[in-house]
Amino acid sequence: MIVDLERFLKEERPYWDKLEEMIEQLEGRSDRSLSVEEVETFNRLYHRTTADLSKIQTYTANREIRQYLENLSARAYSEIHSQAGSRHNFRPFLWFFVTFPSTFRRHVRAFIFALTVTLVGSLFGAFALMIDEEAKGIIMPFPHLLGDPSDRVAEEEKAARDDAGGHMAFASQLMTHNTKVSITTISFGITWGLGTLILLFYNGVILGAVCYDYIVAGESVFLTGWLLPHGSVEIPAILLAGQAGFIIAHAMIGRNQALPLSRRLRKISGDVVTLICGIALMLIWAGIIESFFSQFHAPIIPYTVKISFGAVQLLLLFTFLFYSGRSDRIPFLGRKNES
Repeated sequence: MIVDLERFLKEERPYWDKLEEMIEQLEGRSDRSLSVEEVETFNRLYHRTTADLSKIQTYTANREIRQYLENLSARAYSEIHSQAGSRHNFRPFLWFFVTFPSTFRRHVRAFIFALTVTLVGSLFGAFALMIDEEAKGIIMPFPHLLGDPSDRVAEEEKAARDDAGGHMAFASQLMTHNTKVSITTISFGITWGLGTLILLFYNGVILGAVCYDYIVAGESVFLTGWLLPHGSVEIPAILLAGQAGFIIAHAMIGRNQALPLSRRLRKISGDVVTLICGIALMLIWAGIIESFFSQFHAPIIPYTVKISFGAVQLLLLFTFLFYSGRSDRIPFLGRKNES
């Protein structure tokens, strides 16, 4: 079967537009109620749209149309299966275990791009420090990181036995820094992604320089035990912020999209808000771990315990983002729909 894409779009676009119009009306109404006729129309348009999505996925390679229909089907599904159609019946567990990870997977290419930019920045930071040790004063954003790594390790381990006040202060600095980085990374998506790209690259430069500095000094165990417990959540949160920024950038650029800018932004607004809320939860958790676990070193907490905790946490986060919610029969997860 070969789909005449131009003819297909001409015939089906009015149905998609009508479904999107009804969804927007529901989202803008406090009672979110429909008459019997409207329910029948909505249901018919929803099934037609999911059937069109199946055709697009099977017979064409047009990514823009597929993403549009995936988003439209997901929004319609959400309206159909919301409890009594009420905006106030928010189900946090469903949102956390299904909506959030599903949204992440739907835009996984943007995440991979954010990860790639950060990795390139990390390699650059390590290389810059390798060829010029004086670059540390330019790259490192915190005074704690400017000294000799071995001296800092000795100070940190001594402080672990004496006073934890310095740990908390430094943890607070890092939490504030990473929250600002995440917010700015997302908002800079409006610069067509250029600002998001620069921030991710620079954050990668810092990470690469710190890792190189400590590994060369023979303090890789301390580095892993310090960074992994909170970094296994904090760094992915920043990458998700980059993902959200690039989603906004893609909507701003609007390549191969016939929709006006306002509709392109409205189309991705729900997904961006979902990612922002998920990022906020991740940063809160990372902050707690950083303040009350990461900053306490041997002999208070053995490095093997800290490294094991961070590794398990990273594995759980990976499993959650890539597999949580897949059992639900949601159209955009690529399962056979009911139409």
